Amino acid sequence: MSNAETKVSAKQAYEKLKTKRSTYIDRGVKCAKVTIPHLFPEESANEGTKFSTPYQSIGARGVNNLASKLILALFPPNEHFFRLGLTPELKAQLGDNMDKVAEIDQRLMQIEKQIVNYIEENQVRVTVQEAIKQLIIAGNALIFLPPDKDGAKLYDLKNYTVKRDGLGTVHTIVTQDKLIKSTLPEDVQSLVQDFKEDAEVTIYTHVQLVGENYEAFQEIDGKIIPQSEQTYPKDKSPYIPLRMTKQDGEDYGRSFVEEYLGDLTSLEKLSKALVIMASISARVLYLVNPNGVTRPKNLQNAEDGEFVSGRKDDVTALQLDKYPDLQVTKTTCDTIEQRLSFAFLLSSVVQRNADRVTAEEIRTVASELEDTLGGVYSILSQELQLPLVRRLMTKLMQLGTVAQLPDGFVEPTITTGMEALGRGHDFNKFTTFMGIVGQLPDAMQYMKIGSWVTAIATSLGIDTTGMIKTDEEIQQEMQQAQEQQMVAQMAVKGMGNNGNSGEL
Repeated sequence: MSNAETKVSAKQAYEKLKTKRSTYIDRGVKCAKVTIPHLFPEESANEGTKFSTPYQSIGARGVNNLASKLILALFPPNEHFFRLGLTPELKAQLGDNMDKVAEIDQRLMQIEKQIVNYIEENQVRVTVQEAIKQLIIAGNALIFLPPDKDGAKLYDLKNYTVKRDGLGTVHTIVTQDKLIKSTLPEDVQSLVQDFKEDAEVTIYTHVQLVGENYEAFQEIDGKIIPQSEQTYPKDKSPYIPLRMTKQDGEDYGRSFVEEYLGDLTSLEKLSKALVIMASISARVLYLVNPNGVTRPKNLQNAEDGEFVSGRKDDVTALQLDKYPDLQVTKTTCDTIEQRLSFAFLLSSVVQRNADRVTAEEIRTVASELEDTLGGVYSILSQELQLPLVRRLMTKLMQLGTVAQLPDGFVEPTITTGMEALGRGHDFNKFTTFMGIVGQLPDAMQYMKIGSWVTAIATSLGIDTTGMIKTDEEIQQEMQQAQEQQMVAQMAVKGMGNNGNSGEL
């Protein structure tokens, strides 16, 4: 029996797993209706669906603001969000060879730059930002990094299923892609000959953990697509399932909006009532006594300043005495908006979203996220940043963009919370240490200045290639200086001897 024949049908696996997903989708749709409806619509929605606009805007503002702050803290524009460091085993082998450690650290910093440049140049950041919006509203999202193509693809919760074990490790992922037959490669079109050229076909991708690797294959119309079978290391899979919060025993996460759905729903109803009542109150209607002498038609057709026969008491303006009720409604709305503004960081001390954001602003945002979201930022750093770095590093090594690194040579580290600046916070540590060392008598003679200069430059993200002299170059220059000094001394001595002989 062939390997393909032993595989479980991807469609059957998808249909089996989606039953546990339905409740999460329903909650996501409810959360989207009071924030940004088109980001997570009902499954029946299509390109022609007209979405209703919420009567309040704080939900949409809150989602956009929180997503911007999360992307700022997770992927700071001016700093690396991760650090490649040597493994403890390799550090032990190098021992006290600080020069070699500094050289390797500088090379790793160059790889960091290449990974960050790839994220910026291939719209990975854009995909991640959309994924974060999905997390805020629906609580779940899936990012796919194609092994043979650039860029990234986002799956919302309606287009993938996931199964985790008791420890939260992803065991199975099944995605669905709905495509037009004519857009598929010819070898794939041959598998769905019964479909028309403009017909919509569904491709299922099945990913399952087997041992320490993920085994994946694609299926269309019950047939496995040729050459679609792939194997990925467990920690370097191109499929990155995300969740906003972690719930033990659940395959999917819960959204941030769901935690404040009561306030958002109440605000939506009150805002709708306030708008409707304000619109009714703004109408001007006149009541005319049917038994009076004043004729409404004469009043309607009269010009400004014209004299009309009638009696003043026959005409009264209709006014709704609802102002006290409107005030109560407005006060309640203001109270709820204040609570939601605090929850979505709309009252943040950092409001600027510029291309160049200072390190202090990033630290402030990271601190706010930790305090307000209760560790959500830390979860994303471990389930988003770390897998993303590992996958991109593997991909760039396969493409030959970066140097091949042996397994177990380096390990990426994601710093979170107040230290979410990657290498940037190391500079402060170096500065503090050098300040203390400088106060100690004769302490500088024990320091290797060259290694420290390289380390400080690395903490600032500066490539020192060709800028700092090596030990060999310094020794060569010192030797040349000594030789020049000896030649000068011999010349002076020779001139002195010649002078003495002349006097004799």
